[in-house]
Amino acid sequence: MTTARTLSIVTVTAHRPHAPEYHAYSTMLMRRAVAVSQASGWTVEVVAAEDTSVVDTLARTDRADAVVLLGGEDIAPEYYGAARGYRAEGRHAERADEAQLTIARRAVDRGTPLLGICRGHQIINVALGGTLVQDLGEGSAHRRDGEPIERVMSTHDVELTAGTPLAGSLIDRLGRVVSTQSAHHQAVARLGSGLAVAAVAHDGLVEAIAHREAPVLGVQWHPEDPGAVRGQFGALLAVVTEPALAVAA
Repeated sequence: MTTARTLSIVTVTAHRPHAPEYHAYSTMLMRRAVAVSQASGWTVEVVAAEDTSVVDTLARTDRADAVVLLGGEDIAPEYYGAARGYRAEGRHAERADEAQLTIARRAVDRGTPLLGICRGHQIINVALGGTLVQDLGEGSAHRRDGEPIERVMSTHDVELTAGTPLAGSLIDRLGRVVSTQSAHHQAVARLGSGLAVAAVAHDGLVEAIAHREAPVLGVQWHPEDPGAVRGQFGALLAVVTEPALAVAA
């Protein structure tokens, strides 16, 4: 009998009474990620890291066969050696930060497949000692500021780059140029230890990172968005969970 594969999808929070429209959109994205994962044969548990203790989040994700870190609030700048007070700074979720940063480090240490999306992509970088661009400024091509939440996503291409087993597998599945949906005002700056750039945007921003040895991948865009290329989320999840790559790590 084949044992069911377990996937932990870790969000920031299940409660945002201060931002109901944003929360509704985030919840929709999470549910789409869950649905695609279940259709691919995964048994999924969703963990909202800000809503429980760090110890509980780590325990609930400890035995997962793979982990996905979804988008959400900015990472508290103390975790990457920066200051507060930057443009467009919102609320932070330090308990979720601590838990997710620990999950990312644990995944690298154990070789657990990990996919980070948007904030999750940045979590991976910060967890491994990297830094972030705190704000891309007004008029960035990476989100549509001032639009209703259902129109905030910006559609743009990214170019995938080879150099690691994960990056090569990404190109095999998605091609060299990929259309993406993004909505972010921060970005990866200095790379964390063991990471390589796996995709860049037309303006040079890092759009994907891949660990050189562990099955750990981060993408700055939202493959789970309704406007994303069909099958993109499933392809990214498959890249990090391919048996050959997992064994090699």
